[in-house]
Amino acid sequence: MSVTNKIFDTNVQLVKYKVLKEVIKHAFAGDLESARIDIAKEIATDNKGMHCCIYKERAISEERVWMAMGGDRTNENPIAVIDIACDECPIDGMLVTSACRGCLMHACKDACPRDAISIVDKHAVIDKDKCIECGKCSQVCPYEAIITRHRPCIKSCKVKAISMDADRKAIIDYSKCIACGACVYRCPFGAITDKSFVTDIIDMLKNSEGGQRYRVYAVIAPAIVSQFHFGRVTQVVTAIKKIGFHQVVEAALGADITLYHEVNEWKENRMLTTSCCPSFVAFIEKNFPELTKYVSSSVSPMVEAAQLIKHSDPTAKVVFIGPCSSKKMEFRLPKTGGAIDSVLSFEELQAFFDALDIDTTSLEDSSLDNASFYGRIFAKSGGVARGVADVAASYGVEGVEPVVMSGIDECRANLLRLKMGKTTANFFEGMACDGGCINGALCLTHSPKNIADVEGYGNEAKEKTIENSVKLYKLTRNLK
Repeated sequence: MSVTNKIFDTNVQLVKYKVLKEVIKHAFAGDLESARIDIAKEIATDNKGMHCCIYKERAISEERVWMAMGGDRTNENPIAVIDIACDECPIDGMLVTSACRGCLMHACKDACPRDAISIVDKHAVIDKDKCIECGKCSQVCPYEAIITRHRPCIKSCKVKAISMDADRKAIIDYSKCIACGACVYRCPFGAITDKSFVTDIIDMLKNSEGGQRYRVYAVIAPAIVSQFHFGRVTQVVTAIKKIGFHQVVEAALGADITLYHEVNEWKENRMLTTSCCPSFVAFIEKNFPELTKYVSSSVSPMVEAAQLIKHSDPTAKVVFIGPCSSKKMEFRLPKTGGAIDSVLSFEELQAFFDALDIDTTSLEDSSLDNASFYGRIFAKSGGVARGVADVAASYGVEGVEPVVMSGIDECRANLLRLKMGKTTANFFEGMACDGGCINGALCLTHSPKNIADVEGYGNEAKEKTIENSVKLYKLTRNLK
């Protein structure tokens, strides 16, 4: 089915999709290297007033093609800045607008803790060298004449990893970055983007020789049910197989096993934070290192599912498909043991379908009965906490007091309480994205309806408990 910009939230996503689609087409055809410049020209056919000229548009498109081919492979963080595209945002900080009346009150000047405001010709003037951008002047101005104007990328980054260089271009402090991708979704010019591994995945599929040398499996995140509305999720599974994947497995199956591990780990330690969201784990490691002792030792559901596959099929290659930019970071971490071979986003999956002319609506259904209700609702904020509380109760384990942390601001507030010993909670579910994985940076759409989709998907699960998933896990490990 032909894609329009109605499938995506923003035109930035649409432009990225168009680049990915062409890269995928040429990678399958085997002429990608020679076609790189032509792809850039096809994408940047006119200026449309976004930048100074068509030549700059094409230069930016060339950079987008490079990012779609993996970008700088020496930097393992999946988030990168396209410098040439980052030059249109206004200077950030506090701004006095024309609404300033030069009033007698001078409330802004009195409220400033750094004496950064003076009144010149009956107009407030802010000394940028003194201003700390606390916003107190804006709060007290009776005319609302002082506004805060930060760049979208800086506003979106809750860990303060983004700043501006001498040329006013965004730079990322990777020592702070947790790869959540919030800046990717919020940058209006697409100047901050995620690096893609679609060419690696195509090579993986082609080199499998139709599954004769090895089989390539797809592990799909449960949030997928809220994203591909052109066809049922069971048709999307068939479409994934048409790309060349041997089998599609639910990451929710791994989530069931993660629940099993975390309940037992909580029973032993009586204090635990989840390990499902790699950005949340990175946030703890970089901002609350003293709390890393509470992070669950269980690998994430993505890795659990992949390990199941590779215990059953040792030569298998596994690709995770989901909404999350930080999974592109996680799969290369030593603690995953190489269980995942690459990661594909929902945006990239849509590009795959259309590059190969796969119409999901015309396909037959493929069964998808790997996981339980609990594993499937991991996609939404609160799903892990509910699963741990319910499974613990079913095992006769009492005393779980969970707290749900949706977004980094809530994570920071509750982890600070834990650090200071001022919380009654003893199980901390952390999600870097507001609302959970259903609002991951690389989702096609971010809609309130996504919650209902995931809840419905959970209720459709034939398995209402995690017991069969646990049995499968023990069987593949020869455990009793």
